[in-house]
Amino acid sequence: DFSFGSGSARISPGLKKLLTEKIVPEIKNSIFQIEVAGHTDSDALPKTFQKRFPSNWELSTARANSVLKLLLELGFNPSRLAAAGYGEFYPISIGNTDEDYQQNRRIELKLTSR
Repeated sequence: DFSFGSGSARISPGLKKLLTEKIVPEIKNSIFQIEVAGHTDSDALPKTFQKRFPSNWELSTARANSVLKLLLELGFNPSRLAAAGYGEFYPISIGNTDEDYQQNRRIELKLTSR
């Protein structure tokens, strides 16, 4: 599984493996700036999560920061990294099934020139 758990900013083992084994080797030595963009599903956060993440904005930013920290641990130059949270406002799946929600609980890596 490559998505985040509901209400969680913890990187799943599947996502960590994908990043460390497939994606990072391809982009680590590139000339690009890398923005880690965090996203959430459209569900309102349960009260039990709201103390840590008052809204999906904070949760999406925390997801981006989790991946950014992993990239730093893997040796990325901090001056090439940025994190952004987009909340639930850019879904890739507009349905309301568990699968749709999982697809929207994601990060995106945006490579741009300086």
